[in-house]
Parts: sequence; structure tokens; C-alpha cells
Amino acid sequence: MSTQDKCSVLVVDDESCILTTLAALLQPEFEVLTVDSGEAAQQVFAQRSVDLILADQKMPRLSGVELLEWVREHSPTTIRLLMTGYAELEDAVEAINRGKVYRYLFKPWRAEELLHILRDAARSFTLERQNGQLLHELRGLNLELEQRVRERTAKLVDANHELEQKNLLLEKLTLTDPLTGLPNRRAVDRLAEAEIRRRARHPSPLALGFVDADHFKDINTRYLVPGGDQVLIDLGKVLSASVRTVDTVGRVGGEEFIVVAPETTLEGAIVLGERIRSAVDGFAFSYKGHPIRVTVSVGFAVVSEDVVAEYDQLKHIAAAALAEAKANGRNRCSVHSLPQTLVKQLT
Repeated sequence: MSTQDKCSVLVVDDESCILTTLAALLQPEFEVLTVDSGEAAQQVFAQRSVDLILADQKMPRLSGVELLEWVREHSPTTIRLLMTGYAELEDAVEAINRGKVYRYLFKPWRAEELLHILRDAARSFTLERQNGQLLHELRGLNLELEQRVRERTAKLVDANHELEQKNLLLEKLTLTDPLTGLPNRRAVDRLAEAEIRRRARHPSPLALGFVDADHFKDINTRYLVPGGDQVLIDLGKVLSASVRTVDTVGRVGGEEFIVVAPETTLEGAIVLGERIRSAVDGFAFSYKGHPIRVTVSVGFAVVSEDVVAEYDQLKHIAAAALAEAKANGRNRCSVHSLPQTLVKQLT
């Protein structure tokens, strides 16, 4: 057995013959250190660790009990053993109470008994040390696991945030017309239905309008799809600039747009429709330097605050108003109200 594998034992006795005898007895199985006083033992502890200490009780200046009590305070993992005479039994009891000794031996001791006690103490020390190492490793593993959990949690938080952002982007894409960037039919339907539910709780007037580009097929035929798309993009911008911030403009398909205007009366819808029509009529549309004449027909359905109306009803009336504007020569606005139909034409 190498010195590194042996437990160290510090023998403390003021009689040199006992130190020599014990060193010879213990040397084969232990790393043996010997000193002749308690003060010398304290110096050993100041320089290195000691696994076991075997101290005689009767020593000058610092007794064995006092030394073991000091060791208990300064090196609590060291296993403490006391040698005492039969007449010193009360001192042995004191050692157990004060120094918390592992075992005590009566002098004169027998070699086999002494070896057995020290072997047992060495096994206890080794088990305690292994247990301490295991606890240290376990704490390290727990810290590592906690760190991994924190890192994993942070990654999950980041992943969830990224997923939320992607979902928001996806939701926006599903509600946005890719050409004009305006709300699409699905988005406008949601908004209009929400507005109808709101006015059911808080009665107020509401206007819903369809805007259709006049003779758009001719524009597509002459300038092809790229030219037609550019007109639609610019038309979306003109319409958005013509309404209030509380109003919503969306593209429902082709050259047809929709306007949802909360808190808008019949007179307000007439003003809004004419503003839209005149803004488009006065805008300088062009494609690759070629000016393009663009006009729109506008049809509005208006419901007063004391009338209950469904979304489909409003769309039906607005479509009828749009058809009438087109039938009367285009570049016009017609406004119908519910439940009676009132026609107002502006050129």
C-alpha cells in the first residue's frame, strides 16, 4: 500500500518509548507522525491535514482532552482517539463529552486491540471522506443541472418569443393584402363585424363603402399586369390618405376596395365618398412615365344609431349603391341608408 493510500495518524505522547513502539506497530498500515506534546501537535495541523489523532491524556501543559477539543474545533473531520489509564476513567468520560472522541483506549493497550480500533477508525474516516466527496460531486452535478435548466429555460423563452413573433408575422401576413399592404378581405371582415358588435352595446351610426376603379380592364390591357399593379398600389395610398384615422381601407380583391367608417352619418358618408372620388380623380397616376387617367365609383351604405343592421345587409346595400354609381356614368358616389334607401349622387 502506497503512502498516498494510507490514512495518516498523529500519535501524541510525552514518552519517547511509547512513540517509538507505536510508530513501529502502525507503520505497515498507516502514515505515522509522532510528536511529544500538544503544542507540537498543533504545529503539525498548521502545516498539513491529519486523518486520525491518537493522544495520551496525561501530558504537561496541554492535556489530551484539551488537545482533542482543540482538534475538534480546528479540524472537525479528523477522527480523535484518546489513550488513558484505568484510574483516569473520569477523564475519559470528559474526553467523550468535550472532545467527542471516536474511541478511548486504556493503558496498557494490547497491540491487536489497538490495531483493530485504528483500522476501524480509518475505515470510518475513509467512508466519511468518500461520502463528502460524493456530496461534493452531487452538489456540483446539481449546480450543473441547475445551470443547464436555466440555460434550457432561457432557450425556451427565446424560442417561445421567436415563435410568438413569427405567429404575429404570420397573422399579419394572413390579414394583409400582399400587393398594396392594406388589410385584406379577411381583416376587414373581422374589423367590420367587431364594429357592429360594438355599436350593439353603444349605439352609433356606421358607414360601409365599396370603391371600384373604373374601366380597370382597359388599364390592364394597355399597361399589362405590372402597370395595373402599380395603379392599384398608388390607388391604395390615395384612398388611405383620403379617410380619417378611425376609418379603415382594405382591398377585397381585384380593383375593388372597402371602407369601414365608424361614427359616420348619412351626411358624413356623402362628404367622405366625395372626398375619396375627387382625390382619386385629381391624382396623377402614371406608369414608366406614361400618365394614366384613373377614376373610381363609390357606393356607401349608412345605418343610423337607432337601426340594427347585420354586416351582410350593409355589404348588400353598399354593393347596390356602387352598382348605381357605375350605372349612372361612373366617377360618381352613391349613398344609401337603412332601412329606407336614399340615393344621393355627386359628380
